Amino acid sequence: MVREISITEIEGVRIGNAQNADAKTGVTVLLFDQGAKVGVDISGGGPASRETPLASPLTADNPVHAIVLSGGSAFGLAAGDGVMRYLEERGVGYETGYAKVPLVCQSCIYDLGCGRADIRPDADMGYAACADAEKNRPLTGSVGGGTGATVGKLCGMERSMKAGLGIHAVAAGGLQMAAVVVVNALGDIYDPENGRKIAGLRTEDGQGFADTCQMLCQIRQRQDLFNSNTTIGAVVTNGRFSKAEMSKIASMARSAYGRCIRPVGTMADGDTIYAASAGNAEADINVAGTLAAEVMAQAIKKAVQ
Repeated sequence: MVREISITEIEGVRIGNAQNADAKTGVTVLLFDQGAKVGVDISGGGPASRETPLASPLTADNPVHAIVLSGGSAFGLAAGDGVMRYLEERGVGYETGYAKVPLVCQSCIYDLGCGRADIRPDADMGYAACADAEKNRPLTGSVGGGTGATVGKLCGMERSMKAGLGIHAVAAGGLQMAAVVVVNALGDIYDPENGRKIAGLRTEDGQGFADTCQMLCQIRQRQDLFNSNTTIGAVVTNGRFSKAEMSKIASMARSAYGRCIRPVGTMADGDTIYAASAGNAEADINVAGTLAAEVMAQAIKKAVQ
């Protein structure tokens, strides 16, 4: 039987947010107390990322100490410096013989058109998100990396809708699975349970929804408006899996993007999903991947609600 739980029930991971509400940008951090096996799935054409190759099955099998989801486009990658400083101060990192180097993966959304383009997440904001994770009482909505998130931007910000940060977690027997996602999509958002559109491109009079897919097919030339998108997220489980298996689970979680976001994974998106194993529970990879897609779909829905 699958039941909803709080993400804070998953041991070994703590979540914190920091944001600048006026500039409409922020940082969400997932800290792994004992490190985590992390895989990744990148389906968008324009990701802004840091140390993402650490999650590749082709690289060394070292534990990742944090995943950062932030605003600021590529400028926001500076937030990772603050996360590294926080972890180094606490003796967390990969032992090199001369220093412990924290291993931090990060992805960013483009939110420069929502608030102030000249204020972006920096090292201090990344550090503050880690400090907030000490409370481990993560909020959702227009907080953290979702502070400046919007959806339905094909015709510009004036016809878009606000989105944010979504979190959802479940347990099936001894297996726990959670999703954390920042929804900043070019496309429209649909309820995974009934297929009803719940956010996205508005009509010119603002009284209803337009269809992004239909309008996209009518466009003959690329527009600069396309480049301000990306849905980034992470699924976290207490199941014991390898990096390669976590990458497969991340790719299975991607089906939630297709279920809830249309269009999705375009060259104007940087869509990325990390998948982290933070426990030792025995679990089947097919069950874990199926649950990963379910929690991600619900997290996307919560991000726009």
